[in-house]
Amino acid sequence: MRPDCPPAVIARTRLQAGYAEFREIPQLRREQSEIAEVKILDPTRREPFSGVPVHDFDLQSQAQAPEQIVLDLDATDDPVHGNQEGRFFHGYYGAYCYLPLYIFIGEQLVCARLRSSNIDVSAGAVEEVARMVEQLRRVWPEVRIIVRADSGFCRDKLMSWCEQQKVDYVLGLAKNSRLRRKLGRAMRQARQQYRASGQGARVFTEFGYRTRKSWSRRRRVIGKAEYLAKGENPRFVVTSLGAAVMEARVLYEEFYCARGEAENRIKEQQLGLFADRTSTAYMRSNQLRLYFSSIAYCWMEALRRLGLKGTEMARAQCSTIRWRLLKIGAQIRITVRRIWISMAAGHPGASVFEQAWRNLQPALLPG
Repeated sequence: MRPDCPPAVIARTRLQAGYAEFREIPQLRREQSEIAEVKILDPTRREPFSGVPVHDFDLQSQAQAPEQIVLDLDATDDPVHGNQEGRFFHGYYGAYCYLPLYIFIGEQLVCARLRSSNIDVSAGAVEEVARMVEQLRRVWPEVRIIVRADSGFCRDKLMSWCEQQKVDYVLGLAKNSRLRRKLGRAMRQARQQYRASGQGARVFTEFGYRTRKSWSRRRRVIGKAEYLAKGENPRFVVTSLGAAVMEARVLYEEFYCARGEAENRIKEQQLGLFADRTSTAYMRSNQLRLYFSSIAYCWMEALRRLGLKGTEMARAQCSTIRWRLLKIGAQIRITVRRIWISMAAGHPGASVFEQAWRNLQPALLPG
């Protein structure tokens, strides 16, 4: 890579190639030091980053205005092993960690915000969703937007904001004794079906529900009464979507459960692109590292979506793409007029590499 290449590009490329450390990049070390100095000189800045998305949603990837867009929100633990700023012990994860907020549209990452772990899981979600909704409606005013997340984001603040802005939501709802009682008849039916067949049984129901204190209004709740060999397995979802739009079983099994794909993408970034390398002393510099990892993921996702479409690697993970397409040995010869790159014709991924190159030509060389 050229010595005058911007340090951010170097960092992104190193992450894509599987190198997690930035110590070999003097410019980046300098930038991280400057960020730390800003924090020291201005200690009142307790929220150094506002959660600006790592990249805007690729609107050009949509041939036409979509009928609906789903914003998948999720949080995960980012374990730390030092005295980093903003790290706290998290009882659920049982470790000192950060609690980053991720937002995806399909497989496209649109937000990666590093947060302390001594906060509610939903902290900052309304602000991030509001900014994205504004962006999307600027381009597609009529598109239906649905917020999808687990029970950690089931807060009246988020639901009320969605209702005011005409944004739909499907959120997991933590079970309690009142919800279990409402699910009683459906659970008895599921138990009878299980005893008759010996197989796990599910019965879905729906009802209006409002908490005693925390909710401002009554909302539609979907209840899944499931009975398995280990016993009862109740689950609940609250939604703004009416029964005419999506019936209970479809909403839970086909729509809500699909949010697990966002969890897979987070794991892919953490395990394959080192999103958990937040080992500097300050949150600002650790947020910068998370941004680099997130940008590397965005480039990998674009390569997979645009370059590998129609190939055997169209669903490959970042680590597989790295080993089979990016880390390939080549012979480089430099002459006065040209740079010759000779690659092995017998490489097992040669046909995929060639197809990816052809697929990327329209994007790389428009017109």
